[in-house]
Amino acid sequence: MATIRYKGVGIRAVAACVPREVVHNKDLGYLIPEEEIEKTINSIGIHERRIADADTCASDLCYKAAVKLMEDNGIAPESIDMILFMSQTSDYRIPATAPILQHRLGCPKTTAALDLSLGCSGYVFALSTAMAYASIDGINRVLLLDGETFSKIVSRNDKVDWPLYGDAGTATLVEKGDFGETVFSLYSDGEGEDAVKIKDGMRNAITAESLVEKEVEPGVKLTGLDVFMDGMDVFNFAMSVVPKGIKNLCKELELPLESVDYLIFHQANKFMTDFFAKRLKFPLEKVPYCLQKYGNTSSASVPLTISSELADKELEGKTAIMAGFGAGLSWGFVKYDFKGCKVSPVIEY
Repeated sequence: MATIRYKGVGIRAVAACVPREVVHNKDLGYLIPEEEIEKTINSIGIHERRIADADTCASDLCYKAAVKLMEDNGIAPESIDMILFMSQTSDYRIPATAPILQHRLGCPKTTAALDLSLGCSGYVFALSTAMAYASIDGINRVLLLDGETFSKIVSRNDKVDWPLYGDAGTATLVEKGDFGETVFSLYSDGEGEDAVKIKDGMRNAITAESLVEKEVEPGVKLTGLDVFMDGMDVFNFAMSVVPKGIKNLCKELELPLESVDYLIFHQANKFMTDFFAKRLKFPLEKVPYCLQKYGNTSSASVPLTISSELADKELEGKTAIMAGFGAGLSWGFVKYDFKGCKVSPVIEY
């Protein structure tokens, strides 16, 4: 376990953007037998999702979220010292997307820009990275942009994954200031690489065969360029590490879990995260959810939940534990005390 502590840096603002197009899971009769649709929806807790059009990338949604954040908080582009772009659905294989966003946002050429790539644990890891950079002399403000358009890499003929994933982009401003201690615990286990994977790309070269859709298991038809998830492997992995990881973090901090105001989980599916809360004996009313209307937006789901569910809450002095877990395998947790943080409500694009 990598335990990382930061003082004097924190989150100043959060914003999020989702596509306008709404897709309802009740309309998946072509993929799931009609008699099973309601059961599926009730289990995963996802009624509808937002899906980007063919011309919209994760970076576009992040750009809109960043503009909203900067407008709402009077942040000048030239005050941004670094941009981090966390995504598994970047604009291109080459070049990186972060420099493109630096240019689009009007940030100066002195702004450093870096792409990061990780799965559903990505926001927790990226937030740690943003705080690390913000702690360095010479960098005062880091703009963390976290977005995914998984609709572009999930087959619409995959009854396991297609009902889950939605698209979103988020922006988080991290800066130096009078902030308390933030503590991260980060983990990884590459032995589980096959649990969530797109098979073809680099190690397995893309060929004409990569474009051929094949049934890999009943009800799951994929090309070599579509994401595959072994749902049971991921479920068992998350069950084994998430409650334990939260308990370990609280034990290390000597922090009673009942004193935590919010548990903000990656929005995987409601059955799973409700189970986590019950195992931890943590009140469900203190577990915010946005997956019912946005689905699983991968690494963007934690900041999207903050923007969607906590924008109208008084966060000053509130303590949250954020938890991310997924492909890699990787998982991570952060204890964060909100101070002077402005959360903008979700916008559409």
